[in-house]
Amino acid sequence: MSLRSKTLFVTGGSRGIGLAIALCAARDGANVAIAAKTVKPDPRLPGTIFSAAEEIEKAGGKALPLPCDIRDEQSVEKAVAETVAKFGGIDILVNNASAISLTGTLATPMKRYDLMHQVNARGTYLVSQKCVPHLARAPNPHVLNLSPPLDFDVKWFANHAAYTLAKYGMSVFAWAMAEEFKDKGIAFNCLWPRTGIATAAIQNILGGEEGMKRCRKPEIMADAAHIILNRPSRQCTGNFFIDDEVLAAEGITDLDKYAVSPGTPLMPDFFVPAPGARTVVGRG
Repeated sequence: MSLRSKTLFVTGGSRGIGLAIALCAARDGANVAIAAKTVKPDPRLPGTIFSAAEEIEKAGGKALPLPCDIRDEQSVEKAVAETVAKFGGIDILVNNASAISLTGTLATPMKRYDLMHQVNARGTYLVSQKCVPHLARAPNPHVLNLSPPLDFDVKWFANHAAYTLAKYGMSVFAWAMAEEFKDKGIAFNCLWPRTGIATAAIQNILGGEEGMKRCRKPEIMADAAHIILNRPSRQCTGNFFIDDEVLAAEGITDLDKYAVSPGTPLMPDFFVPAPGARTVVGRG
């Protein structure tokens, strides 16, 4: 499996899971457009579009750092146009950019509510809309949303309804667009981790260093994404994938190398249905 010479457009790819997916593709010799807001270093959010581009080039890929606010239509149009001008098209879109606030109704300012919905749901819709005409011309086009299976157990809503709805919006769009664009052969799928992933969100919001020790590395998501993005797009669409299930389907069951602290009990992620639980739609 290889993404050599494929062009990926990755939102929010200056760090974390987005960057890990970009680097995995870069090692194949892919072209990667990093569309994100971070152009200056932030002590709480390591990495910029320029440092990400440097890592991609060192890994063997070709990089295009793009300052882009996915809430802004003109910004997205410009980033997509620059990607097509440099690389000749777009084969893969990874909707990774996300905003999080695990707060209840009374503790969620409307400014924060708006940010989550503008970045997660609306941003995913907007970037997908602008990339689809180019994806339709690709030989094996894929869109991968980093969003969860649609499990409507109320426990996922009760404590942070605004965030849950914003993330589920990403999943609903993938589910719907898989059907809308199936005749064009564009795959739309979602990928979500079974456990916490060691990212800035864990570091800053969900437990600091101790929380990080109970996570897996972003590389598990990157390896799962690599498998999905190499599958025939007409045969792999409309799925809600969980990272370890994707790897298990390929015979990869020893996941110790992905643990931040091997032997430490892992933190389960949100939104993953219990075994045998019924989700609103099927899982891949």
